[in-house]
Amino acid sequence: MVTCAPNHPHGKIYPGYRNRLFQSETIDGVRVIRVWTALAANEGFARRILNYVSYLASVMLVLPWLPRADVIVSTSPQFFCGLAGLFVRPFKRAPWVLEIRDLWPESIVAVGAMRKGLIIRLLEALEGFAYRQADAIVSVTRSFVPHIVERCGAPDKIAVIINGADLSAYVRGDNGAAVRKSFGLQGKFVGAYVGTHGMAHGLSTILDAAELLRDDPRFAFLMVGDGAERARLQAEREARGLDNVLILGQRPKAEMPGFWSATDASLILLKRSDTFKKVLPSKMAEAMATQCPIVLGVEGEARALLEDARAGIAIEPENARQLADAMLKLADDPALAASFGRAGREFATVNFDRAKVAARYLDLLEDVAARRPIKGAAQIPASVGPLGR
Repeated sequence: MVTCAPNHPHGKIYPGYRNRLFQSETIDGVRVIRVWTALAANEGFARRILNYVSYLASVMLVLPWLPRADVIVSTSPQFFCGLAGLFVRPFKRAPWVLEIRDLWPESIVAVGAMRKGLIIRLLEALEGFAYRQADAIVSVTRSFVPHIVERCGAPDKIAVIINGADLSAYVRGDNGAAVRKSFGLQGKFVGAYVGTHGMAHGLSTILDAAELLRDDPRFAFLMVGDGAERARLQAEREARGLDNVLILGQRPKAEMPGFWSATDASLILLKRSDTFKKVLPSKMAEAMATQCPIVLGVEGEARALLEDARAGIAIEPENARQLADAMLKLADDPALAASFGRAGREFATVNFDRAKVAARYLDLLEDVAARRPIKGAAQIPASVGPLGR
């Protein structure tokens, strides 16, 4: 694995690491090579772009010292990271798998970080070039497939492998009681947002819903995570005097099962945008695995999946009234909430088991490494329907 020194989300190096051009360690049997990057907090568009570009440049510099490979995988939560594989492939003479976790640059236009123009058109041309050059493409949602096919013209080299969850770790248990006690949430119906507090998520909707329910002492809203919007949300919460909202910031990954177990309704939200109709939030898998009913403010594929799983209530994106009403409905009908939780766990067991997802990914990599056709290549969906059981 080739990555940077751990510094997310504040752009500060974790204790025990240094931001050097090349350093190596072994974690759980995996060799991890860390390269230098221009550090940037998870906020500010220009500095984050510099961070991603510097990673790409560092990978190119250390190419002679990278080990041989049977197959190269580069992931693209942001496109310059994914492009690293394009440069590594000819040096290592191995096939390249490009993993698409966000449609970029489309997503930066959707959140308002950039407007359509010459730069976006150039980035779109680079995007299409990378799709065409990759030996295989992994998409984390089916809704991305038509977009990718339009730009690469080869559906037979695309596979859809959705995010999963560790079903042994994300189990509803007694650890939720300790979280409730630590943060004064005993006896409350807790609606929790767990994840990135970014420009795409429209998290002011939670504050608006909290204001609608501020006079009902049964309810509390919990926000766990960090991102570009967290400081603004914290200031807004204080300015509005929303004592029923608790914003904790980022917590260690090991604590997440406890937070999920303390949650009565998982709030999974994005802004209203056609781009986000193609997104399948990874936190849906964790919420379902923990038998946590979902209140979903995302349209498109995510909503279709939720309805197929019968694991919660879908609302309009950025609709605070509907969010508050969904909280009321779940609190007033514990049997309904419990049925959503059970159905979610059942669905997660079939569709989101990380061990099964990993095994399918490994099969794909073996096919690519052997230059065989990809088994189960993606089909262009006429519409987004259920995953099936």
